[in-house]
Amino acid sequence: MSDLSTTAHGVAVPSPVVRRIGFTDLQAALAEGWRDFLAIPTQLVFLCILYPIIGLIAARVAVGSNLLPLVFPLIAGFALVGPVLAIGLYELSRRREAGLPVSWLNAFDVLRNPAMLSVAVLGGVLFVIFFAWLGAARAIYALTIGGEAPSAVGDFIETIQASPHAWQLLVIGNVVGFLFALLVLTIAAVSFPLLLDRDVSPVVAVQTSVRAAMANPGAMLAWGLIVAVVLFLGCLPLFVGLAVAMPVLGHATWHLYRRVVAPG
Repeated sequence: MSDLSTTAHGVAVPSPVVRRIGFTDLQAALAEGWRDFLAIPTQLVFLCILYPIIGLIAARVAVGSNLLPLVFPLIAGFALVGPVLAIGLYELSRRREAGLPVSWLNAFDVLRNPAMLSVAVLGGVLFVIFFAWLGAARAIYALTIGGEAPSAVGDFIETIQASPHAWQLLVIGNVVGFLFALLVLTIAAVSFPLLLDRDVSPVVAVQTSVRAAMANPGAMLAWGLIVAVVLFLGCLPLFVGLAVAMPVLGHATWHLYRRVVAPG
């Protein structure tokens, strides 16, 4: 495209060019993400073990606060805020791609990137979406199951099983959750890597991500499904699998960005 966009400093520049990709590109991005993960394993200390801890704490808080209906939405919400949580992983992949020395400490280099203010702004948008999802999930539970949620896991499961509206909770919850995930996928598929890589504004980054999704609907939906499945599998063994799922997906997202957005 020859349209103009603006940098974070208000300078007019050509808009990032979006390319069409296929399912082989998704496979290649995942393979490259896996190689990055194997090449930089020391980032597990603070980037990966952190996620299982957050997941366990979040689940514990939900149970202790009589908010069992929000445990699953909290876990599913990892996918909504994942793009901003993986910001350090993008930096590691960028450095390795450029042939620069890489260690887990280099993940902190992202904090010195001039784009961090833009990253924070867009990250704030994702967290607003995340909390909106939790509010929607709570409302869906109230409208379908209703009443005060039990504080014990066993009682909660029995309440769900005994309710004639459990199927409505399942169907409506999944449909609404899909719409939230689709929104985040559309606005954040390539926006965060783009902000780190080029001097663009958050608006241009989001517009580019939307154009990428519109140009590659099938591939982007497949990517969203891959992310959801990998994160789900990572959550199964008490969230420990996220120590592998999150960094691989984070690195792979950087390489997906390279395939979708042409160098500029």
